Amino acid sequence: MSSSVVIVSPGTASANNGNWQTAARWARFLSPQHAVRVCERWREGDALPDVMIALHARRSADSIACFRRRRAHGRLLVALTGTDVYRDIHDDEAAQQSLARADRLLVLQSRALDELTPKQRIKASVLYQSAPTLKPAVRGVRHFDIVQVGHLRHEKDPFTPITALRHLPRDSRIRLTHIGTALDGQHGETMATVCRSEPRLRWLGGLGHAATRQRIKRAHLLVIASRMEGGANVIVEAITSSVSVIASDVSGNVGMLGEHYPGYFPFADATACAQLMLRCERDAGFRARIERACAVRAPLFAPEREARGIRAVVARLLNESR
Repeated sequence: MSSSVVIVSPGTASANNGNWQTAARWARFLSPQHAVRVCERWREGDALPDVMIALHARRSADSIACFRRRRAHGRLLVALTGTDVYRDIHDDEAAQQSLARADRLLVLQSRALDELTPKQRIKASVLYQSAPTLKPAVRGVRHFDIVQVGHLRHEKDPFTPITALRHLPRDSRIRLTHIGTALDGQHGETMATVCRSEPRLRWLGGLGHAATRQRIKRAHLLVIASRMEGGANVIVEAITSSVSVIASDVSGNVGMLGEHYPGYFPFADATACAQLMLRCERDAGFRARIERACAVRAPLFAPEREARGIRAVVARLLNESR
């Protein structure tokens, strides 16, 4: 008889965010061996699963606490997101309690381990996210297309690459496309205002996952400017589409791309971001160097590797609590 697994994700299918994509992918990987259900919240009256996987220590804290009341020991895995790792586990009591209650922890890139205490690190594993490899696209020559993906919010710092457009020379072919919805009125109004005055910028709003991947695939470059990242899905989706990445040099991006990756710019530095964009457009040798660096990281993001990892953690939880 198969074991039952509940995956608690504060992101839903309608939200179309990284948490939801991770939960849906893990459900696919686990479903051949287990009965899997994905939910936004688990309550004490719900059927007790054999294993709970909770994404986000703070936002899933109530579900985690309910599960631990029903099952005093064992079979609880907490996967940490960017706001968990770089904010909540340091100053939020609910997030800290979630880590204490967990039997196993998952982080989504190697540098996240640095944020854990020695006691927490003992029960933590690194599991890189994945995406199927897409055949490289034939890209246009009229524009050097850069794509930025993410809902408009403070943690993503979307306006640094947008501001960088103002620092480009007039003869640059760079065009920036932003994919993602505004999560509040202020971000939406600001974006709409900037779009009216910046001809190099296109804002497509929110797109479905498949459409977003196709947009990434057709771009020359992806930019991610975040102030905090647990392990960005968009980096994975770019690299597995043979699209190179430039990124803010924050811990979460370094954990994904490596310590010596050549495509970093200082966080919130629009001038440096513009210089890196322009170098990627005009310096074929540098662009080839970034492409090689991305190719080196690509095996980390293979679906088979992620599937083996999440299955192994669940099997270990089941075996430890027998």
